[in-house]
Amino acid sequence: MIEIMFRGRGGQGAVVASEILGRAFFLEGKYPQSFALFGGERRGAPVVGFLRVDDEPILLKCQIKHPNYLILLDISLIEQEEIGKEVVPGGKLLINTHNSIEYFKDLRGFTIGLVDAASIARNLGLGGNFNMAMLGAYVRLTNLIKLETLIEAVTKMVPSKREENIQAVKDAYEQVRVYEAEG
Repeated sequence: MIEIMFRGRGGQGAVVASEILGRAFFLEGKYPQSFALFGGERRGAPVVGFLRVDDEPILLKCQIKHPNYLILLDISLIEQEEIGKEVVPGGKLLINTHNSIEYFKDLRGFTIGLVDAASIARNLGLGGNFNMAMLGAYVRLTNLIKLETLIEAVTKMVPSKREENIQAVKDAYEQVRVYEAEG
C-alpha cells in the first residue's frame, strides 16, 4: 500500500487533485481510497487531502500520518523540520516552488521534485488552479502510473478548461526537476 498526502489551501484544489489521482490509479486496476481533512470552512484555510492505493481493497479507515509521498501545494503550510518527521524514510516530496534545491537543504534525505506549478497554470490561463500541474509532476517523480492514464482521468473529471488543464499536466511532467535523496 502507498499513502499520499496533499497539503494546500482551500481553493488550490488539493482535494480534487487527490480524487483525480485516485481515479487514475483506479483506471490502472488499483484500489484507491481518497478523503480530506479541512481546517476552517473558508477559502485559503489549510486543507489536507489523503490518498491510499493498493492492489487489494483497502479496509483501513484512519488518517494518514506518515505518507510515502507528500505533495505540497503551498510551502508556507509546513516547516522543513516537520516534513522530515512526517514523511517515511525513503519517501518522496513534490513541492510547488520557484526556489532552487539549495533552499531545501534540510530535506535532502528525501527524493524531491520541484515544479513551479503556479507559473505553469498562470501561463495557461488557469489562474490559481495549479493542481493538475502538480499531478503531472507527480507522475514524472514517481513513475507509478502512466501519463496517458492521468490525462484520461483529467479528461473525465475536470469540468472546465479541460485542454488547458491537460496542457498543465504535460508541461509540469516535462518541467519538474527531480533530485535524488542524498546520504
